Amino acid sequence: MSLYLILGLSLSLLVVFILLGVHIGVCLGFMSFIGIWLITGKFGVAISVLGTTAFQTLYYQTFAVIPLFILMGVFANLAGASANLYNLFNLLFGRLRGGLGMATVAANAVFAAVTGVSVASAAIFSKIALPQMLRFNYNKSFALGTVAGSSVLGMLIPPSILLIIYGMLSEEAIGKLFIAGIVPGIILSSIYMLGIMLIGYLRPQMVGITKGYVPPPMGHGGIGKVMIRSIGIVALIIITLGGIYAGVFTPTEASAVGALGALILVLINRRFTISGFWDALLETGYVSAAVFFLLISAQMYSRMLAVSGILITLTKFAAGLTIPPIAIIGIFIVIFIILGTILDSTSILLITMPLMLPIVHLLGFDLLWFGIVSIVAIELGLLTPPFGLVVYTVKAALGDEARLEEIFRGSFPFLLMMMIALAIIVKFPLLSTWLPNSML
Repeated sequence: MSLYLILGLSLSLLVVFILLGVHIGVCLGFMSFIGIWLITGKFGVAISVLGTTAFQTLYYQTFAVIPLFILMGVFANLAGASANLYNLFNLLFGRLRGGLGMATVAANAVFAAVTGVSVASAAIFSKIALPQMLRFNYNKSFALGTVAGSSVLGMLIPPSILLIIYGMLSEEAIGKLFIAGIVPGIILSSIYMLGIMLIGYLRPQMVGITKGYVPPPMGHGGIGKVMIRSIGIVALIIITLGGIYAGVFTPTEASAVGALGALILVLINRRFTISGFWDALLETGYVSAAVFFLLISAQMYSRMLAVSGILITLTKFAAGLTIPPIAIIGIFIVIFIILGTILDSTSILLITMPLMLPIVHLLGFDLLWFGIVSIVAIELGLLTPPFGLVVYTVKAALGDEARLEEIFRGSFPFLLMMMIALAIIVKFPLLSTWLPNSML
């Protein structure tokens, strides 16, 4: 059996198995094992590569950043951070046109700096923000779209799980990737908020402005209480991310400080219970184990591609093309968007990066910039039919209160806004690279 036939079959079966619902980690690990076995013709070699990959992938203490940041997010949610943030930004924006929608975006952006997972934000703010927007006569589909659209910020604004996985695959410093996501995250959040304000003026009925309109209340429990309740979580974010930028903490140390700080917030807010603490540890363990399993499988997949020699072939092919290098990046973006309609973000990242990164490096592009571009493009898929993961998360959180078509329809303006943000990030690489490269 020829080398290219082996690779073609393994990649085709990989996609087929994923579409059939087989876990992405199982697919990558199994097909990589079979691929190495067939390429080398030696079963023992495949077994050896599997064992060494599992050990070497998780050998370094840097990987402690994953469970610790996940634990920080779980504790912060247990402390009531999401509701406190929403009340804070309702206080700031609530009386503007589209103010509740803008508050949802802002709260999602800040909460993203704690959770790092879009689906978590989608599930939480479906329960917190949507009832308030409906209470003040927002168009239901637009309100659903605002929750879903703003939730994708969780994968771009640090500490993002996708940024961590990209760092593992690209061997870029996770701390620099975190800092690289800050400015693009602010840009996307700002475009969302400006878009909501514009919709508020062009179609005021979408944001509840009709005859007899009553502005939303300025937060719950008074201005002073809202500010005080939000100080802790804002301070925690400043300490963890600011510590990384200032060089006080490594990302691993920052994640430990963040997890401890979030636990302190739970205690201060009197939300600590033995059962809640145990559930938080269990959730952290489940999520961390899933991420580590994916990383081991992805590294196995990368080694299979390296053994095959296909990476060298693809790199030479790309170098010989007569089209501008940026056009190749454009092709990659289109691939991300197409894959986003059928696969989840993590699967896309694990499948494509081992093939794309050598080409991007050869073409001379900054891998920090490409990581941000890739994640924004992949995140488009979270809102794209037929398998937009965030859309299905909102649906699952609300049950019969919302229909899928309503959520997809309401998400469409945010999909367009994400495309605008992506174009800006592609056009101006310094937006992604200046801040991390200025770190000492």
